[in-house]
Amino acid sequence: MNLNLHTDRLSLQPFTLKSADRVAELAGDKAVASTTFVPHPYTLEMAEEWISSHGEWIENKIAFPFAITLKETGELIGTMTLRVDQKHQKGELAYWIGRPYWNKGYASEAAIKLTAFGLEEMNLHRIWSAAITTNPASTKVMQKAGLSYEGTLKHDVFHWGEYKDIDVYGLVKQD
Repeated sequence: MNLNLHTDRLSLQPFTLKSADRVAELAGDKAVASTTFVPHPYTLEMAEEWISSHGEWIENKIAFPFAITLKETGELIGTMTLRVDQKHQKGELAYWIGRPYWNKGYASEAAIKLTAFGLEEMNLHRIWSAAITTNPASTKVMQKAGLSYEGTLKHDVFHWGEYKDIDVYGLVKQD
């Protein structure tokens, strides 16, 4: 299975511990945490622990976390993960992009590539994703990747001291 994926502007590949500082820097931004499920504060130790888990996840085919880097510079800008539920042949897209790279289409480009990876390489039947309702940029990413709105889970998560709604999007292989 090829874990080095490419789009016009991006490379997606497994993380290495060398990128832990950059992960902590980008994921540690309060603006990133406020719109995602990334904890805040996000420390270097948390980044190292997260990256150290990836080998086992990939080996067991339960999650495929990809570092998103710019092809031109090799600069790490975020992550796109496919969490796999083998029993039900489905995968969940989970992602964040560092704030300096927002609104440039990078997340959509990576989501399109990872959706294809899930359906074609992993032979999954369904791809789905969820976002806090107050994060319309994330739902646009899902739509651009071909996922359709399936519903809103009312007060599904307790995030930053309040209950928040979650919008769920999905795509079934024959769609």
